Amino acid sequence: MRGDGRRDWSDHYWWSLDGVRLHARVYAGPADAADAPPILCLPGLARNARDFEQLAPHLAQYRRVVAVEFRGRGESAYAKDPMTYVPLTYVQDVIALLDDLKVDRFATVGTSLGGLVSMLLAATQPGRLVGAVLNDVGPELELAGLERIRDYIGSGGSQPTWIHAARAVSELNGAVYPGYEIHDWLRLTKRTHRLTAEGRIVTDYDKQIAAPLRVPNGGDAGIDLWPAYRALDGIPLLVLRGELSDILARGAAEKMAAELPRARLAEVPGVGHAPTMDEAEAVAAIDGWLAELSAT
Repeated sequence: MRGDGRRDWSDHYWWSLDGVRLHARVYAGPADAADAPPILCLPGLARNARDFEQLAPHLAQYRRVVAVEFRGRGESAYAKDPMTYVPLTYVQDVIALLDDLKVDRFATVGTSLGGLVSMLLAATQPGRLVGAVLNDVGPELELAGLERIRDYIGSGGSQPTWIHAARAVSELNGAVYPGYEIHDWLRLTKRTHRLTAEGRIVTDYDKQIAAPLRVPNGGDAGIDLWPAYRALDGIPLLVLRGELSDILARGAAEKMAAELPRARLAEVPGVGHAPTMDEAEAVAAIDGWLAELSAT
């Protein structure tokens, strides 16, 4: 661990079972919650710990927070074998982190891929997960949205300035965040991109994360995720959905809420896949989840 007086988090590095050096940001949380289960923030497919740069300090008012960077993203090393860029490997990596931090019980806030990892953790680590937020993801996913993501993941080049990069991001995601202005796109771009040594702006992930998505019959079709979702039964569960989402249909989200007695559904207006969880409606819903989590 190493801290920096200019920031409110510390770096933590650990090793995967197959020798990949991985990274997370750790927010210490209040002293009186030191023994409480921490909250793991798990990002989406092409995202990293910066996705939670606003939410994590908010959560850290109540619990220790660990913002994970999956292999191939942010400061986590790239995998030698691109076929390890799959949810079950990410689950193994998170379990290695929990062991490294000596954490037995924990909660999760997972966006998209991070929510899938949360469900798989619940299914494979019974009794360890004490609460979960699933951000715009569930056991039923819309094929049109998945195809949209497959079309752009791993593609694209570099941009000369942050403004150029932000405009490129806005062209790709305008339908996801129709109310965004240029300063919003800049904020999103700086979360998802990095500056190279050559002074170019590029996406902050290994483009090979797309490799498993392009294997014939190797995607999501035919996989029943409902058993993994039902493993969340009995714990505080918040299902967040973007009003315009093309990944999590409203009907599927309502079915999720009806399936488990402690599940609660909240919709974030005016955004698609996925809410950033900076939105006031998302924060309010998460605060309600936190209150229920603290009572468990």
